[in-house]
Amino acid sequence: MNPFTFAQPESLEPALAQVAGNASFAGEAVRFIAGGTNLIDLMKEGVMVSSRLVDINRLPLDKIEAEGEGLKLGALARNADTAYHPLVRERYPLLSAAILAGASPQLRNMASNGGNLLQRTRCFYFYDLATPCNKRDPGSGCSAIGGLTKQHAILGASDHCIATHPSDMCVALAALEATVHVESARGKRAIAFAEFHRLPDDAPQYDNVLEADELITHISLPDARRYAGHSAYLKIRERLSYAFALVSVAVALDIGADGVIRSARIALGSVAHKPWRKPEAEALLEGQKEDPALFGRVADLLLAGAVGQGDNDFKIRLARKAIVRALQTAVQGTVTNTGEPHD
Repeated sequence: MNPFTFAQPESLEPALAQVAGNASFAGEAVRFIAGGTNLIDLMKEGVMVSSRLVDINRLPLDKIEAEGEGLKLGALARNADTAYHPLVRERYPLLSAAILAGASPQLRNMASNGGNLLQRTRCFYFYDLATPCNKRDPGSGCSAIGGLTKQHAILGASDHCIATHPSDMCVALAALEATVHVESARGKRAIAFAEFHRLPDDAPQYDNVLEADELITHISLPDARRYAGHSAYLKIRERLSYAFALVSVAVALDIGADGVIRSARIALGSVAHKPWRKPEAEALLEGQKEDPALFGRVADLLLAGAVGQGDNDFKIRLARKAIVRALQTAVQGTVTNTGEPHD
């Protein structure tokens, strides 16, 4: 790991000042750190280099509270606290289920909500300094193309990168149409979750639209209580615990007493550089009742244009089956997690 200096500001303004004018995605000069569950690994491997880390854990950004009819998730609230929060479990069981499907209890106790959004890809070649990687070293090439691709993208990829975004939490946030709130010394802005993460195109070194000097302060969720009774998070992985998804599906349905689907939200994970949604596929469900054939057409539309890389061709078939199964599960009703939080 490279040598670096360390700062622990007590409030937001000094923290932003530490980064203003110094941050650089190219030079990785100054970076914020919260839980550090991804950043420290990357620094140990030499994938990311920082000359200074600004510890933001003393900032008052850890609250989870109602915001009108919606919910405000502090960027520094830990994933475990978020998953088990009474308001999250009551109003957004889909989010709770997605968080609890990710990582391990120890990591969820450390990882922050803001950090979860900023996870880097888990591509083997991204972590291997001996291989070319456009995400790590722009213009050097993509070793994954023609290489080991079991975990890689089937949607939204480019000739420059075929990696996938690893987060479970983000898939649920995409389905729930969250908004990301950020701040810098230059001011504040709100970013629709659908616009926060980027597809690789010809600049895969940028995972999202966050500027180098911006800090995520909180995530806001609109009122989603109409979806609380019919949601499902399905994660297909090679082992039950502590494994990244091969394919994941977040489904939220608003179903009337007559069984008619009034509206639907569906997001896919581990198939692209960002959580994958197609509102036109969701629209197929509106005004309809449970129908496996219809669910199959929805899956086909969601996966239109999917292309495998050889090792991951199976993900196209797997994703289709997972979408249909998640929709069937959500129609039957939300299955809530009954476990208790761990200290």
